[in-house]
Amino acid sequence: MLKNDYLGQDCSVARALEVVGERWTLLIVRELLRRPRRFLELKRLTGVAPNILTTRLERMAEMGIVESSAVSDKRDWVEYRLTPKGRDLFPVVNALMAWGDRYAAPSGPPVVVGHKCGHPAGHRLVCQCCGEELRTEDLHIMKGPIPR
Repeated sequence: MLKNDYLGQDCSVARALEVVGERWTLLIVRELLRRPRRFLELKRLTGVAPNILTTRLERMAEMGIVESSAVSDKRDWVEYRLTPKGRDLFPVVNALMAWGDRYAAPSGPPVVVGHKCGHPAGHRLVCQCCGEELRTEDLHIMKGPIPR
């Protein structure tokens, strides 16, 4: 069995993987980014087994990524939605989607994210300071934290 922790690594990527790196977690986030969902909807849309979905949702709730609320007092219906911390995973899902569109979608992107302006939003990453598109050859690693 593979370990799923990264003890001893002072790395934000490793710490993030401890939270969202389990199989199915980002697919659950993908569905909840669209809108709140009930358990059976999440099961159908992701294809995850019910026991695993329950475990993932419980862990995601413990980590502050999802929250649940009762939909009906008459039935045992619960709706899951992303917290602000969960919604902040959008760039992660978008980056994975961009990579998948480019290298794992031989017939083209199966879906496109649209912007409120009516056009495709795209997958560009830009510098938060100058707005220039980020390219790996233009980047370097700096010691953090950087004063704001």
